[in-house]
Amino acid sequence: MLEKIKIVDFTLESGLQKPLLNLFYQVVGPPIGTAPIIVVNHALTGNSNAAGEKGWWNQIIGKGKAIDIEIYTVIIFNIPGNGFDGDPNNLEYDYKQFVAKDIAMLFWLGLSHLRINQLFALIGGSLGGGIAWEMAALKPNSAKNLIPIATDWKATDWVIGNVLVQDQLLHNSDDPIADARLHAMLLYRTPQSINQKFTRKKEAATAVFQIENWLLFHGVALKKRFVLPAYKLMNHLLKTIDITKNSSDFISEISRISANIHMVSIDSDLFFTADETHKTYHALKNIKPNIFHHEIKSVHGHDAFLIEHEELTRILKLIFQTQHQQHYVNI
Repeated sequence: MLEKIKIVDFTLESGLQKPLLNLFYQVVGPPIGTAPIIVVNHALTGNSNAAGEKGWWNQIIGKGKAIDIEIYTVIIFNIPGNGFDGDPNNLEYDYKQFVAKDIAMLFWLGLSHLRINQLFALIGGSLGGGIAWEMAALKPNSAKNLIPIATDWKATDWVIGNVLVQDQLLHNSDDPIADARLHAMLLYRTPQSINQKFTRKKEAATAVFQIENWLLFHGVALKKRFVLPAYKLMNHLLKTIDITKNSSDFISEISRISANIHMVSIDSDLFFTADETHKTYHALKNIKPNIFHHEIKSVHGHDAFLIEHEELTRILKLIFQTQHQQHYVNI
């Protein structure tokens, strides 16, 4: 069930004030206050509907699954303005006014409204993982485990450059969402994955390459999911991830976070590249003893966190099995 929290008089990182933002969310698992809390942050095309039959992460969240809803209470917020909630109020603002840190602040306000001040785990993939980093930096003692997946604590020049390409397509194309999605799908996969999947085959009836039909299908599908202002916002937020916005030292910022940090990279990721995660881990491993690095081996690139369910399940179960869950029933 989609639930709503009204956030009034919210001040953005830029200093601008929003008189009203509606924060929508879903809860699965035991009632709040009766089990350890896990917050899952959705990625660019995701939303609060992460579990259940049509959930975008239903292979990971569910009874007996890696994030077991018989053990954990799972909360998933919608990024305000992502369009999933159908709330026109959240689409009225200039998307460039928002940064990832604003979304992190809104999520903490939502948790405060729910009277939650401690999390067993804070998890997110891609954009959601970047927001998880921002949340941990804002409240460094409020989560037992931070698990950022296929993401980074900052947007690199490579990410910023690709966000610009997307933004240009969204402003200048005659079919902006569909055309932007063509570029994005190739960035989120790898040449090896695409070549392995299609092997230069054509559709018998039309002689069109199957790769072309596949890309066009994803473009049309995304148009059904997003209105243009929502997609512009979600794309823009990617380039604003940066926990050192008010500091130039990422080592100091991450060292402040008391959580066990389990960074999960994907060896073939062409977007949030694995080598950036390696750099972070090696810079901190001798300073912060509870920072860990896990890597998904996959041909599928960035989207592997949505595809390699067995690999991710193995990693998450390993992390959770080492924790003392009973201490994180809160309120």
